[in-house]
Amino acid sequence: MKEQLTNDMSVGNPAKKLFFFAVPIVLGNLFQQLYNIIDSMVVGRFVGAQALAAVGASTAIVFLFVAVATGSSIGYSVVISQLFGAKDQDRMMTAIYTALISTFVLGLILMIIGAAGTGGILVLMRTPADIYRDAADYLRIYMFGLVFLFMYNTLNAVYNALGASKIPLYFLAGSSILNIVLDLYFVIRLQMGVTGVAWATLIAQGLAAVISFINLLFRLKKIETETKPVLFDRKILFQMGRIAVPSMVQQSIVSFGMVFVQSLVNSFGSVVLAGYTAATKIDSIAIMPMVNVGNAVSTFTAQNIGAKKPERIREGLRAGRLMAAGIAVVITGILFFKGDVLVAQFVDEAVNAEVIAIGVDYLRVVSVFYALMGLMNVVNAVLRGAGDVGVFMAGTLCNFGCRVVFAYILAHFLGASGIWWSVPIGWAAAFTIGTLRYRSGKWKEKGIVEREKDCKETGESI
Repeated sequence: MKEQLTNDMSVGNPAKKLFFFAVPIVLGNLFQQLYNIIDSMVVGRFVGAQALAAVGASTAIVFLFVAVATGSSIGYSVVISQLFGAKDQDRMMTAIYTALISTFVLGLILMIIGAAGTGGILVLMRTPADIYRDAADYLRIYMFGLVFLFMYNTLNAVYNALGASKIPLYFLAGSSILNIVLDLYFVIRLQMGVTGVAWATLIAQGLAAVISFINLLFRLKKIETETKPVLFDRKILFQMGRIAVPSMVQQSIVSFGMVFVQSLVNSFGSVVLAGYTAATKIDSIAIMPMVNVGNAVSTFTAQNIGAKKPERIREGLRAGRLMAAGIAVVITGILFFKGDVLVAQFVDEAVNAEVIAIGVDYLRVVSVFYALMGLMNVVNAVLRGAGDVGVFMAGTLCNFGCRVVFAYILAHFLGASGIWWSVPIGWAAAFTIGTLRYRSGKWKEKGIVEREKDCKETGESI
């Protein structure tokens, strides 16, 4: 290679490699979470609690599309990481180009479908009438940015698959700052309300995706290959699809589950919805460092599977667990004791005491189980990185299936707070499934690179 774009994690101290790879991912995704956090804070404080509820009403739908984008990027990342670990530069480059083209087409299709169906979706979710118009405006504008969302997720997946986790950090930091500036300008100066924060997010994420794409193409040209890379390969797309499609289906089912939960929350009225929205925004950024540690473990696992060094994965898992647990303890302490201060940043404390109380109740219930969530996420990341998608998918579906079922059951007895208690129940179920699978050792047999080699030798179809 002519330039250090990549980071080979199949050599060197596993814990050290994982730590320095994970830190930029954690910081970068914290910036990414600022998109929705700032949107909610700006509309909550400068427009009102109903505007905050309007943004929150579409949270489950937004999560659905983010989940599909995430699911597809998982497939791309695992295959590219394993090819990188196997030092197969030619097929790795082809895989990258194939992933980018496929993502653009998928994002374009979903953008059209989503923009056309916005109104009907919100009606089905029992969105309160007093916030319906703002919710529809926000969600429709968000839909127009789906191409950028999908492209940016895939671009981040490519950078991370190559071990270059610092590069997305720079783009995420810049786009987050731009998003904050545009939020304040559109809402305070131009008085655009909910639509202002939607346009701010679309513009900031769009620019980040375009610049990141151009930067990646420039850097890829400096990677040496034996032959000229093919721009699109159906066979490699199929290999990525073996992981991406189940992941997208899994994430989509999870998101539909969240739609049911969102509908349940909506049924309690706009006050509960506003408190829930503020709390879940805080929750989403609080758990993100642990999620990103899992993403780092997934890439670490994939590279070492490709390099045929599964013995390093145990050390990586141990390091990942320590990182996730340490982060969880700190964040739990902050949210449990200072949750009211954080929720108050989303609404006017003087007139929205009930909204704040609901948000604090959510945070105190959920945050004490963050260590469990972190451990669950890390062990499942090993399965994902190894290509053991079936069990990974089963664990995640069990997680959210439990959350949906217990949310409705417990809400009947405990009211809205029963919804909060369903969250750790789902985490416990997924942690149990992932841990049992890891201890069985069968995940070591699922590598994409090894699988293709075996099929070539036996003549079996992949």
